[in-house]
Amino acid sequence: MIPIRDDQPSFTTPFINYLLIALNTLVFLFEVSLSPATRNAFVFQFGVEPIRVLAGLGLAAAHVPDPSALPLFTSMFLHASWLHLIGNMWVLWIFGDNIEDTLGHFGYMVFYLVSGLAASLLHIFLNPNSTVPSVGASGAIAGVMGAYFLLFPAARVLTLVPLIIFFTFVWLPAWIVLGYWFVLQFLSGAATAIAYSSGTRGGGGIAFWAHVGGFVAGIVMIKLLPKRVRQRSRYSY
Repeated sequence: MIPIRDDQPSFTTPFINYLLIALNTLVFLFEVSLSPATRNAFVFQFGVEPIRVLAGLGLAAAHVPDPSALPLFTSMFLHASWLHLIGNMWVLWIFGDNIEDTLGHFGYMVFYLVSGLAASLLHIFLNPNSTVPSVGASGAIAGVMGAYFLLFPAARVLTLVPLIIFFTFVWLPAWIVLGYWFVLQFLSGAATAIAYSSGTRGGGGIAFWAHVGGFVAGIVMIKLLPKRVRQRSRYSY
């Protein structure tokens, strides 16, 4: 299912959401301007390479080259391809404005960064010895999706749904669209873990558990907010 737009209005201009989309786009344009070798080095420098981040936090062997915890944040603004970037920014455009509307501009920025941080930390926890860099805003955006799932479950989302040999547009409640996505990430993550444990590779390089971690972090942070803040949303629990 591919979300197209929602019917939940926002009542303030989502400046931070616009800024995040612009920053992600500008960083990617810089990435594609680099030579293949330089871009590869750039991704390894600023993407989340679990063993290097752990070394940067003092939690792994000191002999790891160039240890750094900075990628916990910089990786959120890197993307692997145009499709990766456009997919992420599209979802952020649809759902981010309403979360910024609820949390305020500064609160939304903090929420976004913490969601991305939580996503990366879960990915690192489950893959502590990995030397493969992970990049993308997906974990942070998953947090936005988790918040929307909790705050606006009854909002309707126009969704492109595959039906065997053709696609159709259907208005669905947000809890179905986002809940389906979360379950898909969880099951895909579990399947990938099973594949790795059996000695085969799976997952296509997608950090499914980072998505799960971001989504859950988003829900938890919203639950921890004062009720008066959560009630800024029309459909809040």
